[in-house]
Amino acid sequence: MFDDHELDAIQEQRDRWEEESLDSVLESHGERKGRFATVSNHMVDRLYTPADVADIDFEEEIGFPGEPPYTRGPYPTMYRGRTWTMRQFAGFGTAEETNERFHYLIDKGQTGLSTAFDMPSLMGLDSDDPMSEGEVGKEGVAVDTLRDMEILFDGIEIDKVSTSFTINPSAPVIYAMYIALAEQQGVPREEIRGTLQNDMLKEFIAQREWVIPPDPSLDVVTDTIEFATEETPKFHPVSISGYHIREAGSTAVQEAAFTLADGFAYVEDCLDRGLDVDEFAPLLSFFFNCHNSIFEEISKFRASRRIYGRVMEDWYGAQNPESKRLKFHTQTAGQSLTAQQPLNNIARVTIQALAAVFGGTQSLHTNSFDEALALPSEKAVRVALRTQQIISEESGAADIVDPMGGSFAIEKITNELEKEIMAYIEEIREMGEGSVRDGVLEGIEQGYFHREIGEASYEYQQRVESGEEVVVGVNEHTIEEDTSPEILEVDETTRDRQLTRLKEVKDERDDGEVDATLAALSEAIDRKENVMPFIIDAVKAYASMGEIMQVFEDHYGAYQENITPI
Repeated sequence: MFDDHELDAIQEQRDRWEEESLDSVLESHGERKGRFATVSNHMVDRLYTPADVADIDFEEEIGFPGEPPYTRGPYPTMYRGRTWTMRQFAGFGTAEETNERFHYLIDKGQTGLSTAFDMPSLMGLDSDDPMSEGEVGKEGVAVDTLRDMEILFDGIEIDKVSTSFTINPSAPVIYAMYIALAEQQGVPREEIRGTLQNDMLKEFIAQREWVIPPDPSLDVVTDTIEFATEETPKFHPVSISGYHIREAGSTAVQEAAFTLADGFAYVEDCLDRGLDVDEFAPLLSFFFNCHNSIFEEISKFRASRRIYGRVMEDWYGAQNPESKRLKFHTQTAGQSLTAQQPLNNIARVTIQALAAVFGGTQSLHTNSFDEALALPSEKAVRVALRTQQIISEESGAADIVDPMGGSFAIEKITNELEKEIMAYIEEIREMGEGSVRDGVLEGIEQGYFHREIGEASYEYQQRVESGEEVVVGVNEHTIEEDTSPEILEVDETTRDRQLTRLKEVKDERDDGEVDATLAALSEAIDRKENVMPFIIDAVKAYASMGEIMQVFEDHYGAYQENITPI
């Protein structure tokens, strides 16, 4: 962006500044104690100048918002046209309690719903399964049958709200229930809006919630993408998630690289199915974490957009601009929250949310200050939502499209991260002998991802324990008194109430119809047909989550992790 003459002159001025201004201050006072590095241990320079971006081609690497290379954002007007969707994760106890929280959040100005499920639901188990005991409704809402979904969205017009479902192994069942609910409300399938997480590759890499093995899990994800492309064109059938990869301890580079690799793996599987990239790719969405190192996080988002747009065109032949736009939801870093002095978490979340906005997110969840202690209280959720609203309406952060664009530091770090992210993706591709999908599956089998993340997590924890990495209130600026706020308690009668409803549904339904729909699903699996129409029929007959998932387990077996050494 600068010619050689200008760069020489700037370098001369930097040399003069160092000699006349910097050196004497360093000699007298030095610099503050501590690391000059990000949370991911990416070293940062004292000062950035045009020399750091001398090799950048503005048109090819920065450009303009809404146009390739999409570094500056997927849309031309960004938040001047419409602010990001404000979502707060909500789910606990029974459907009635979570429905009440949904209405509370909508009344407070939330613009999108985000549903948290309890562990049995996440694992495809019914509440009356012996494995569910002690977990029903504890970390999210319990959903066993379509009856629970009906109560969960009672009084909520689902054609007027976008709903996100954070669920993976049993995601197709929840998707089917939402489609059935739309039919009950008289809403055409093509009008429902929302996002299904449904990212099974990430589960095998980081979060480790699964039912069936990786290969058939991938097939089912592709079924949902194929079905959504044809039937629910406003609904995102998968949210390719780096959030949990980061929460497991990865660096920012690993988070972006492994997430993008998973995304490319789904693209390749859809292409092998015979789908048109420009028909299904616009429905793909992504989900990233946003940690404390504000400049690294902004740069991570910008680098990821640039990589995605280029790879989708160069590797997979995408032509539709919507196929090349990386669109993502962001959640602030749960890993960064502390149980000590929890009100400090409000500051952390604000910094992280601001980084996500400067990085160009399309949707945002701000964590509540008490989440290191329990499920969020209403007070904490309100503060988290107000944080987003203040950033949107008071700070001016939403008024300028890519306000950090052109910063010497941001552009330099963006380029550095892009190179490191691509190096990981190429390594994964090489493991698959030219296929990212095969490389991801091979990496899962070999334990490659677990080792990479584990090493990064260990190194970070070592820095915290040594005091090299400061965590305010934990290893610096500690206090003795108890600062714990009042926390939300889940009613211990939740399980009893949920079991009563499940029994009522099973007593009232037509068991013959249930058996017939489950048999039809089993036959569809045998014939390798798309399973979504058959799951929809089963949930409409009030077959339960556990009954439907058992059909898949009967066919493929329960997955047991068996990592082989390289």
